Amino acid sequence: MKKIILAILVVLICLPLPGAGPLDEKLPIRGFAIEAPMSRGLDGFIRFIDEDLAPAGFNLLILRVDWNYAYESHPELRDPAPLTKQDAARIVAACRAHGIKLVPHINLLGHQSWAKQTHALLRKYPQFDETPSIKSEYYTDWPNEYGLYCKSYCPLHPEVHDVVLPLIDELCDAFEADTFHAGMDEVFYIGMDECPRCKGHDRAELFAGEVTLLRNHLAEKGRKLMIWGDRLLDGETTGLGEWEASTNGTAGAIDLIPRDVFICDWHYERAELTGVYFAMKGLQVAECGYRDADICEQQIRDMIRFRTQTPEETANRLTGYIHTVWSGAGAFLRNYNSIKAGEEARGGDDARAFKRVTEVLKILSEQ
Repeated sequence: MKKIILAILVVLICLPLPGAGPLDEKLPIRGFAIEAPMSRGLDGFIRFIDEDLAPAGFNLLILRVDWNYAYESHPELRDPAPLTKQDAARIVAACRAHGIKLVPHINLLGHQSWAKQTHALLRKYPQFDETPSIKSEYYTDWPNEYGLYCKSYCPLHPEVHDVVLPLIDELCDAFEADTFHAGMDEVFYIGMDECPRCKGHDRAELFAGEVTLLRNHLAEKGRKLMIWGDRLLDGETTGLGEWEASTNGTAGAIDLIPRDVFICDWHYERAELTGVYFAMKGLQVAECGYRDADICEQQIRDMIRFRTQTPEETANRLTGYIHTVWSGAGAFLRNYNSIKAGEEARGGDDARAFKRVTEVLKILSEQ
């Protein structure tokens, strides 16, 4: 079976890129994922939606809100000076005016810390920590003797979802969203021996259980779930390693999660071919690029090629491209506005890559 899939992928790479058809047929999803702006930067962000994102043909905005919202269900988890319900309504209105689907995001399961900082959930509820003995302040660099990259919450803690699920509902209500992005990338701590609940559990089953629980909760209100796809790929078999894929036993979850979970398949070093793998598994998928403009363009063109050279059932699951930005919204907009003003030296690679993507989309829309 692996040889058959590999042969199909090789053929697809070699096939010519089609040059006709509306952009919606070529690339149904043209997405952009970025950290939510600070409240003080909201005007500039909405201007970006109006003047840049929409004219370039983007129709999806994934907004990494995380703790930057004035939650009422759990106000103890708010960032300082968070976005308000009125701020959210302004972003909703801007997206709706341009036909852009808005998807709010909270990092769930993994990414509960970054470097020496523990994020709000585990600061306020340390009992949810999968590895309480490993402190964020131990972090030096990667790799380190503690294996510390980002902390995780314990998916089997009996109270964690009493906190997490109301946050999801509140954020989806505030952003009038029918889809929610739960992150779930780079989960290095799961099924750890020091956790009295998770010890001895199959890690693929633990990961799939959390995905399924979140998916089922959203489905009760007619909503869909998006996640990043790295934990569903086998880093050793594919050679992708521990970042863009999993080497800690979660990859088997790909066969255990519901088929209507949407996969954001991020690859930043090469234009990998894993989108076809997800689609063949029955999952909808979009390729995701970042700051290498050549790779981003290749991912777009590969996706179009795959869509036109696979059976309809598979092609319908190969949905498009999502451009990701991992700096703050304010820093990105400063860089991008500098590039638009002709000040290339003041821009960053992420802004240059985004500009290339807008140019590629324009060319495709005119073919």
